[in-house]
Amino acid sequence: MPEANRLVLEVKDLKKHFPIKKGLLRRTAGYVYAVDGVSLSIRAGQTLALVGESGCGKSTVGRTVLRLTEPTAGEIRINGTDITHLNKAELRPYRRQMQIIFQDPFSSLDPRMSAGEIVGEPLRVHGVGNARERRARVADIFKRVGLRAEHVDNYPHQFSGGQRQRIGIARALALEPNLIIGDEPVSALDVSIQAQILNLVMDLQDEFGLTYLFISHNLAVVEHVSHHIAVMYLGRIVEYTDKRTLFTAPLHPYTESLLAAVPVPDPSIRRKKIVLQGDVPSPVKPPPGCHFHTRCPYAFDRCKVEDPKLREVRPGQLVACHSR
Repeated sequence: MPEANRLVLEVKDLKKHFPIKKGLLRRTAGYVYAVDGVSLSIRAGQTLALVGESGCGKSTVGRTVLRLTEPTAGEIRINGTDITHLNKAELRPYRRQMQIIFQDPFSSLDPRMSAGEIVGEPLRVHGVGNARERRARVADIFKRVGLRAEHVDNYPHQFSGGQRQRIGIARALALEPNLIIGDEPVSALDVSIQAQILNLVMDLQDEFGLTYLFISHNLAVVEHVSHHIAVMYLGRIVEYTDKRTLFTAPLHPYTESLLAAVPVPDPSIRRKKIVLQGDVPSPVKPPPGCHFHTRCPYAFDRCKVEDPKLREVRPGQLVACHSR
């Protein structure tokens, strides 16, 4: 199979339900349906963006894919290997193939470790090289992410927010992974710094052939970095297509509302406003049928009782909606 067509990540019907414990005996009184049947795949060298409102389950998908959070059900394949049920020892070699860039560039860095120790820790944990080789490798990675090699002995508090995120990116690159999950990696940064970090992420993808699962709620950011986009609502993917199609011809009502909420910098352009009614339902007790029917302007009786399956409505465009 050609490298460009190789599937780096395959996720099938992934679920993560968090139990709710109550009472002195800590009995299970219910579940939070954070991720409820997500399927997606990413080919080598491409970026899939996962977008949606806060609380829809995007970050839980990313952490569950990495097995930082254990899945309730489903299947996770990295480079063709099913890692869903591997124990810690069996999973260890696959840790090198997948890494994460966290959202907060400060709390994700240990303040007691120098920047060089933070970036070099994955190398040390996996027994890559000796101390001198690891230090040389760290200095090289620093240069690649736009940091000075002489700053390896500085501590996180001595860096700016953008520089700290570059350290996080350097740590993710240390083991030369195939897959990197970006959990809203620029949302905590100033707009000007966001652009620098996004350009860095894209340059590194071209240089190393990286594959990204990019989690974000910012559609402007997603449009800049992604090849394909999956839209999530209340633990499920409701639309999946390529970037161009999503921004020019969205099909799901929720996608339409997200795009309508993006500010347009040109005041002469008038765009139809779509104001969703009501609040996002609780993931503890999601609505029956289509989860979006309580806020959807096109909902009809079938939507209230039958769960719509994600199906191909146009070539390459999958939508979970009865009215499309």
